[in-house]
Amino acid sequence: MLELLKTIEWTPFILSFELAAVTTVILFTISVPLAWYLSETKARIKPFIEALTALPIVLPPSVLGFYMLVLLAPSSVVGRAVHDLFDVQLLFSFSGLVVASCFYSLPFMVQPLQSGFESLDRRMLEASYVAGKSRWTTVFRVALPNMKPALMTAIIITFAHTVGEFGVVLMVGGSIVGETKVASVAIYEMVEVMDYAAAHLYAAIMIGMSFAVLLGVYTFNYRQRYKRGGLYL
Repeated sequence: MLELLKTIEWTPFILSFELAAVTTVILFTISVPLAWYLSETKARIKPFIEALTALPIVLPPSVLGFYMLVLLAPSSVVGRAVHDLFDVQLLFSFSGLVVASCFYSLPFMVQPLQSGFESLDRRMLEASYVAGKSRWTTVFRVALPNMKPALMTAIIITFAHTVGEFGVVLMVGGSIVGETKVASVAIYEMVEVMDYAAAHLYAAIMIGMSFAVLLGVYTFNYRQRYKRGGLYL
């Protein structure tokens, strides 16, 4: 076992966490205004936007991965424009993984934030407006600090979900060592060559990391809930 531990290549895990971190930051930036809009609006288009946002939850990763391939290909409008403007090749690159991950993990950031915004006391928000605060000052100075459980859930679940991605990242990024070979892809390749001992070890590391993340989320939310109720021990 000790010999096996020495053979662990940590690069796939580092890539997985880098991908998750970048994706989480980008999605937080995008999702806060989107979730705020969805929590406030009564427009008829709201169900359409909510359904479109939630689509990656029900779509098979192969379907989303296929359309990401089409969208990011060098021959597509998007792929060609990105290459011409920034000299970046999206397919089979870390940048392409980030784009694909943002699409795939979007609902895991938007939905908790939207629920958090909708659960806020409207009188608190109205008081902020009466005090002359702008809409975005109210969002960042009043709303977000008062919905910490939803905020932490959105950030950590998005991060954990991105770490565990497989189908989409494999189709868009392939398996380039040091570039797109994340932990889930590394495990898949070990199983393909029947290196079950290494696959067990890598999978156990992923299980431990994922459990630790989820335990952190539930512990934080538990403490916040009981602090508010005055029952936290």
